[in-house]
Amino acid sequence: MDYKGVKEFSIKWNINERRIRFLCQAGRINGAKKIGKTWFIPSDAVKPIDKRFKHESDLIYNDISFDLIDKKKNIIDSCRPFSSNMIRQLKDKLVVEWTYNSNAIEGNTLTLSETRVVLENGITVKGKSLKDHLETINHKEAIEFIEDLVQNKEELSEYVIKSIHHLILKGIDSFNAGKYREENVLISGAKHIPPMYINVPFEMQKLMEQYKLWSDLHPVIRACYLHGEFVKIHPFIDGNGRTARLLLNFELIKNGYPAVIIKNENRAEYHDALDKAHITNDYTDFIKIICDLLIESEDTYLFLLNK
Repeated sequence: MDYKGVKEFSIKWNINERRIRFLCQAGRINGAKKIGKTWFIPSDAVKPIDKRFKHESDLIYNDISFDLIDKKKNIIDSCRPFSSNMIRQLKDKLVVEWTYNSNAIEGNTLTLSETRVVLENGITVKGKSLKDHLETINHKEAIEFIEDLVQNKEELSEYVIKSIHHLILKGIDSFNAGKYREENVLISGAKHIPPMYINVPFEMQKLMEQYKLWSDLHPVIRACYLHGEFVKIHPFIDGNGRTARLLLNFELIKNGYPAVIIKNENRAEYHDALDKAHITNDYTDFIKIICDLLIESEDTYLFLLNK
């Protein structure tokens, strides 16, 4: 049998060499064999079906309507530009509540009022750890960072994701800040098992490819996929949840929607919906949660606009 190398098939199939090696390792290319460190592929091998990009064609969320969300968005957009006072009120509320809830989901012990004091007055809360304070300050900086990304029309990339994560762990875990994990992990209470650490760089590269393919989807679905698939990979040793929620809102804000706040009191429902999506590839429950939260955020805007 005649065999060819990875490079030849990379050109023939228009797939990068790294992906072809992965397919060989996974047994997806019939007849491929490895001699030493080199893969050899039968010259008549058939290109494997790409199973990575399933969401768009396999799942159609017919029972989820975005009409109300988009109707409210259109009313809000018709009132732009907002007054400086309204912008200040919205930002103050968002930063405090988003920071409190996102950190609390991950075990931060600061209360909502304590979070406000730390962020607005720079006061240290007696009896609370330095880590709790740093997580709060860092999260505010990360929010401001993604707002700048949107303002400057920056594209999402692995570098951007690592930069967001670096802000989350700044001063807390400098060694791992902005760095993909180098050990395997399990998620407490979840059925899904994240990929082995050695596959994380490839999985993140794949996520960025998927993200581009989602461009024709409704922005809310795209934001949910971005959040969910990122958490599924769990690329960092710590700070994945906070980074994922920042990515979710980055995508919403970029498309003109208000940020959503996933509340700590609803964390069990939130985690269950995510785990279901990771196991079954069905994001229905998670998308419905985000839709409800988005309507809640839009209603806050409409209240201030007296609409």
